[in-house]
Amino acid sequence: MTRWSPWPELRSMQERMERLLEMSRERSAGEPFEQGRWQPAADVYEDEREVVIKVDLPEVDQEDIDVRIEEGTLIVQGVRRLEQEERQSRYQRIEREHGPFKRVFALPASVDPDRTVARCDRGVLKIVLPKKPDVQPRQIEISLG
Repeated sequence: MTRWSPWPELRSMQERMERLLEMSRERSAGEPFEQGRWQPAADVYEDEREVVIKVDLPEVDQEDIDVRIEEGTLIVQGVRRLEQEERQSRYQRIEREHGPFKRVFALPASVDPDRTVARCDRGVLKIVLPKKPDVQPRQIEISLG
């Protein structure tokens, strides 16, 4: 008869949890994960005319959002505040994240940063980055002489 020990099972479970946590920290497109910061969800899509980024920012005031383009990178940062009156109401549970946030997106060279527009509607920040017009190759005529 073999004596059962929970330790190998617990060690295996801990290793699996560590792998899952490590995978969740890795972000797509090389975006850094900043531990301890709220990371609002984002969708990125593009077509032949533009790149569109949508970021979920419920209950974030427009004046608390900063959108900028620096060296081919789009930076969306800000803060979601816990309302003062809500703090006094003695929450039973707080599950929704609040505090500072920062999302960083690498932009393709085809984007025209000067024509970028951002709009916030119903808690969703939509950033439209138009692409530069395609430069068509031009045939150069060779003259004799």
